[in-house]
This record gives sequence, structure tokens and C-alpha cells, in this order.
Amino acid sequence: MFGKISKALKSLTKKVSEAISTKELTEEEFDEIFDEFSIQLLEGDVAYDAVEELREILKSKLVGLKLPRFKGSEKVVEERIREALRELLTKGRPEKDLITLVKEGPHPYKVVFMGVNGVGKTTTIAKVAYLLRKNGLLPVIVASDTFRAGAQEQLALHARKLGIPFIKGKYGGDPAAVAVDGIRYAEANRLDAVLIDTAGRMHTDRNLMEEIRKIVRVVRPQMKVLVLDALTGNDAISQAQWFDEAVGIDAVILTKLDADAKGGSALSILLAIRKPILYVGVGQGYEDLLPYDPDEILNRLLGEG
Repeated sequence: MFGKISKALKSLTKKVSEAISTKELTEEEFDEIFDEFSIQLLEGDVAYDAVEELREILKSKLVGLKLPRFKGSEKVVEERIREALRELLTKGRPEKDLITLVKEGPHPYKVVFMGVNGVGKTTTIAKVAYLLRKNGLLPVIVASDTFRAGAQEQLALHARKLGIPFIKGKYGGDPAAVAVDGIRYAEANRLDAVLIDTAGRMHTDRNLMEEIRKIVRVVRPQMKVLVLDALTGNDAISQAQWFDEAVGIDAVILTKLDADAKGGSALSILLAIRKPILYVGVGQGYEDLLPYDPDEILNRLLGEG
């Protein structure tokens, strides 16, 4: 996992440490070394903007670096690269996790889930419902996807397995009306959270995006969560930008992180979208939803996970 990026980082560490073992590293020397490294990152699916951001942070930490006595150059460079990566990855950490937000927020706490087909949104909603129940909170799952055949049945199956209330509407019906029914059910039964699914749409489909805008206007959710697939790389970044401009995103859940062999897609998404990462999906089981941990991602990137 994350093998290509880990290999590239080790190569960068070696070349920079060789350069500073006898003298201070100049900006020109750093750029020359990093240019070769950047090609490896791009081949590992790291987006160009993310590569350039990493360049600037590393430059500030490595150019003009003086080696402390009794400490090898490679060890010093490793520490500086770790600091730079952690600085970037920490930007994705949310101030509070969803459990805390639901406990402290208004009841019922309303969460709208968005994302294109194939990212794992349905399974992710079920995982979130499981997580809430595990922490003593009572959610209801609401199927506001009235477009795709089978969408409601998939969510209903998860809800039955988890023993969680489920609200649905008629196919072709008004998705916003289904969401309102779910909220009323939660209010009447004093539930803690309403988890609202929306149609998995291509982010360029303006008609369907207008539907999700309507749901958001009517529901006034406390949180809008975009589900992204770590394997889709730059396409996930464009999805995030489109959804954020059209509807607004409060947080992201990143799926299929366990299958991201190169690691670059995940790194790009984490650096590029500028939104908190609530959770990462690492498998198909209900328990396979983990809080975003920058140190865990960092360890994997450095080949230590």
C-alpha cells in the first residue's frame, strides 16, 4: 500500500541528505532535486497543485539547513520531510468528529450525503449509522434517492441488518419531500440523527444538482458530507470542487483507501479539497470506517504502516 509514494520519498531523502552532507543546500539545488522527485509523484497520481504545495513547504524546511553536530544528514532530512507532510495532512483533520457533533448539536442532527454513483455512498451511510448506534445514538436512514432503481432497496437492507428505522418515498417522487418525512419521523420519535441519502449523480448534471440544492434548502442540514472514492484521483478533486460550488461541502468521507496502491490519489484529495476529512473507508464491513488520522496516512506514505 502507498508503495510508489513511499519509494519516491525515500529517494528524495537520500538525494537531499547527500547534497547537505558537505554544505548547505541552495534553492537552485533543491529545485533540481525536487524536479526529478515531482515526476515520480505525478506518476503516483499526486495532483500537480499538491506537488507544488509540497515543494514550497519542503523548500522552506531544507534550503539553507545546517546539520547539527553528531546527527547524520539522512536522519535530519527524514525529520524535515515528515514535518512537511504532517503539516499538510493535518489540514484535513476535523475539529470534532461526527459523534461529538451529534451529541452537542440540535436534535435531530441532520446530515445530507452526496456523491456520484460508484463511490460507495450507500455503504458509507450504513457505516455511519452503525457508528452512531455503537456510540449510543439513535439515527434514522432516509432514502431521498427517488431516481435510481434499487437505491432504496439497498439502503433498506442495510437498515434491517442494523435494526435502524428507514424512511423512503415513491420512485420518481419529490426527494425533498422524502427528506422532510424522515425529519418529522425523527422528531416524533426523539431520534438523535437523520442520515439523508441523495441520488448519486454525475457532478456535471445540472438538473440533478438542482434537486440536491432543493433538498438542502428545505432540510437546512447541520452537515453536508461528500463521499469520494480515493481511487479516482484527480476526478475526485473535480467532483469536490463542483459540489462545493453548487451546494457547499462541510466535510468529506474518503472511501476505498485500503485499495489505493499508489497512495497519490489519497494524498492529492487530502491536500486539494481544503475540507475536513471526517472518516476513511478501509473495507466493506460496517466497522470499516475509521476517523481520519494524519499520522496513520503519514506512516503509510513513508512505508511505516
